[in-house]
Amino acid sequence: MGSSNYADISYEVDGHAAVVTIQRENRLNAFTATTIEELIHAFKKAWADKAVRGVILTGAGDRSFCVGGDVKVRNELGNYGPTENGLFEVAYFHRLIRDIPKPVIAAVNGLAIGGGHVLHVLCDLSIASENAKFGQAGPRVGSFDAGFGSAYLARVVGEKRAREIWFLLRQYDAATAERWGLVNKVVPPGQALAEAKVWVEEFAHYSPTAIRFLKHSFNADTDHQGGLSQMAMAGLDVFALTDEAKEGAAAFVEKRKPDFDKYQVEH
Repeated sequence: MGSSNYADISYEVDGHAAVVTIQRENRLNAFTATTIEELIHAFKKAWADKAVRGVILTGAGDRSFCVGGDVKVRNELGNYGPTENGLFEVAYFHRLIRDIPKPVIAAVNGLAIGGGHVLHVLCDLSIASENAKFGQAGPRVGSFDAGFGSAYLARVVGEKRAREIWFLLRQYDAATAERWGLVNKVVPPGQALAEAKVWVEEFAHYSPTAIRFLKHSFNADTDHQGGLSQMAMAGLDVFALTDEAKEGAAAFVEKRKPDFDKYQVEH
């Protein structure tokens, strides 16, 4: 796979920044298994490039950063589509965002919902446009992230806020996200990517080894959550085959409220 033939993303180096953009604007930058495979390739390319001092992750257009997995594809295929190696490696991509020894900035240019919200949370820094919206969606569409997407989120915003985000599934504006510590800075619409590039150029002049050690040090306190993430993904694979999960995906595609009443846990 070469950067010139990516199907779902684009990759460019601007100054010291590798800009990785999800290019599925017609699907609000929802990802498939192919998207994740290409994101992994791009991040490894940025890791190997000594001229790159930071990575910026963003979405095409001005409506959405990323709204998570493509539920329409999941509803049709029962999974997120094929890949070259046959694997859907979103959990690995989560780890890669943390493991790459260069700061990763999310330039949130619109909706950061569901699995897309998890991606921005895992980035080292987040810069949001004023029109950005944040929130989770899993329990509404028959899915969940019981790993980094919940446990690490609680480290970022606190237990009460994290539970509110996951249990109520509301969408929060950029000003609220900044107040909660969910993003670092809010900028005018269309300026998130430009501001992220400014930040990369600022820390590009500092010691890369010091930055590397600092990133690993920050991660060390929560690395055990990687085990939770793997366990959660294994559980999600099993849950996705159930009628309950299928009802959530089908309701989303059919634009109706899901009927989960008969799946109430009895004990």
